Amino acid sequence: MTDTLRPAETAAVPPDTPAPQAPSESRTLKRSIGVVGGTLLTLSCVTPASTLFVVVPDLFGSLGTATALTIAVGSLLCVAVAFCYSELGTLVPSAGGEYAMVSTMAGRLAGWLVFVLSLLVVMIVPPVIAMGTADYLEPVLHLDPSLAGAGVMLLATLAGLLDLRANAWITGVFLVLEVIAAAVVAVLGFAHAQRGPGSLVSMEVGGTGGGADPVTAMLVVSGLAIALFITQGFSTAVYLSEELENPRRNVARTVLATLAISTVIILVPVVAITFGASDLAELTGGDISAMVTAWSNSAVGTFVSLCVALAIVNAGIVMVIQNSRVLFASARDKAWPAPVNGLLGRLGRFGSPWVATLAVGVPGAALCYVDLDTLYGVTGVSVTAMYLLVAVAALLSRRGAHRHAHAWRMPLWPVVPVLLIAVLAYVLTQQEASHLLLTGSIAAVATLYWALYLRPRRDTRWLVTVPQDVREPAGP
Repeated sequence: MTDTLRPAETAAVPPDTPAPQAPSESRTLKRSIGVVGGTLLTLSCVTPASTLFVVVPDLFGSLGTATALTIAVGSLLCVAVAFCYSELGTLVPSAGGEYAMVSTMAGRLAGWLVFVLSLLVVMIVPPVIAMGTADYLEPVLHLDPSLAGAGVMLLATLAGLLDLRANAWITGVFLVLEVIAAAVVAVLGFAHAQRGPGSLVSMEVGGTGGGADPVTAMLVVSGLAIALFITQGFSTAVYLSEELENPRRNVARTVLATLAISTVIILVPVVAITFGASDLAELTGGDISAMVTAWSNSAVGTFVSLCVALAIVNAGIVMVIQNSRVLFASARDKAWPAPVNGLLGRLGRFGSPWVATLAVGVPGAALCYVDLDTLYGVTGVSVTAMYLLVAVAALLSRRGAHRHAHAWRMPLWPVVPVLLIAVLAYVLTQQEASHLLLTGSIAAVATLYWALYLRPRRDTRWLVTVPQDVREPAGP
């Protein structure tokens, strides 16, 4: 059972069991954003255009014409994942996101492992996206990718120290620019179509000597880990649930709306690129900027590239905001030795967790110098495993007191989480052994930390708290 703390529930602890107390310095974040602001921030964290221009080209390189199909299947899986997030996020509206939800439903150890996986994701994804900046600044400025990525991470860290409402508007402006860039690519690709809808299921990738190699079903399954990562940012709504007004209603709305919008923004241009590439070799090469220039002129290509560069900066800002909340919540929940908890739990003058923000942004700048393939692989494994554990928590979300709790409820429960668990477990088995080993080793070290430090101090450490200031809106 869970050891999650709710202030009103400590009286229910048996008399012979010392009731853990929430730390006196526990603080909650300010509820300052509604559905529009939350959706802007969440969409920006999905980073549809930066994902399209930075991550998707790698999928074209390995999956060719099957890229759109793989992303579509991944998006369908994400609908089931979004259902789980929506239900759990309204039951457990905490800045801890996945780990708070899983700790509440499946127990402390499961929540701790989810926290470690989410920490891997939140530390790796921003530099992965940020390193794409150099490619899209190339028309006006030549930069080393690692140096450019580190610069973006540091800039995003500075912006992350500001008030969340201000950041919602900053990221909203950038989001408009990246949607325009994606729309331009879609229009140009469809206008210069070289092949028809049948190419989306032709399952071909450019081979050596200009030929075509088949894309197997196993390659598509393997690619699903990256496809899940492409739309992964919709979970930001759960991380922001402690700062969303009326979270019982708005978390689900934000999660589901964000997934639908981001899927369209990403998938439509991918289909257009598949149609518009002059040949299979160009499609497999994945140089979207070069395709845009060929379809139009250098001025349009430069405009799109600069929009994408701004989108990447936007992504960095939102990811740093989201990820700092994870560290802040872990400190508030006493995951670390007391001095570390005290530092990470500090709030600045704008109400943001400033030390946690620096703890995310500065190491992220350093990760820009790590091999990109390794970062992709570990991220894919971590996201898939994290979603699997969230699905397990969703399967347990209607036990005991949670059965009658007021929350958004997913349709087709428990079928959705059961099928999701089976599919995600199979996707994990198809990942590269080296990436599984590296991620598994990190999880093993984390389990040792749990066994040797957290578990013996269960009354004073890893006390997952859920804020109790959630008020239902008036009316029906």
